[in-house]
Amino acid sequence: MTCHIDYQAPDGLLEGKIVLISGASAGIGRAAAMSYARHGATVILLGRSVSRLEGVYDAIEAMGAPQPAIFPLNLESATSQDYRAVAAKLEKEFGRLDGLLHNASILGERVAVEAYDPELWAKVMQVNFTATLGLTQVLLPLLERSASASVIFTSSSVGRRGRANWGAYSTSKFATEGLMQILADEHQGSAIRFNSLNPGATRTVMRQSAYPDEDPRVLRTPEEIMPTYLWLMGPDSESVNGQAFDAQPPKT
Repeated sequence: MTCHIDYQAPDGLLEGKIVLISGASAGIGRAAAMSYARHGATVILLGRSVSRLEGVYDAIEAMGAPQPAIFPLNLESATSQDYRAVAAKLEKEFGRLDGLLHNASILGERVAVEAYDPELWAKVMQVNFTATLGLTQVLLPLLERSASASVIFTSSSVGRRGRANWGAYSTSKFATEGLMQILADEHQGSAIRFNSLNPGATRTVMRQSAYPDEDPRVLRTPEEIMPTYLWLMGPDSESVNGQAFDAQPPKT
């Protein structure tokens, strides 16, 4: 796996681009939205908490970036009708989509498979994979209208090699990696590229839930891992399709 944490993105890297970020209200999603906007993109903030999305919206406006848009959606209960409504609104307001960062995820619980609550397993799969699939399906026609579109699927080290007690989260990320590879192959030679990105050990609420005894101060912040996110969304990765990346070097 390669990483581009030393990438130096030019100020106008994403100027004129329209980019949707799921799970944009906090953590890595918020950092990505801010970073993409700072580099010129019009960002569409998708998440379930309107008040938190409004906080990101205000922060983006305060730095003088292009005016963002808020698309509220609870992926836990979202249906195909909800996904189509998002696509219809996007088409009406923007007409196309140049970038899509699938960031929204939930952890579930860290227990052995035999002890995993089936309802929680289904919920994790819904948020982490089924919603990702549903959104991608309805947004493909808008991505096809872009001269150069990038779709980034958020993965994990446990989505590339299974480990004990990672249950539904690991399974959902394996499925995400597979979906990325299928789409990349189906759209080979088109103007859309599909890649996956493992954020790695980052100072987020999810990381703290997964590793409660870990000192978060030893971890990189979401803002510090943005270079690879920018590289994958920008034109310097236009020839890259169907690849798995890390946002930072592995934690030692």
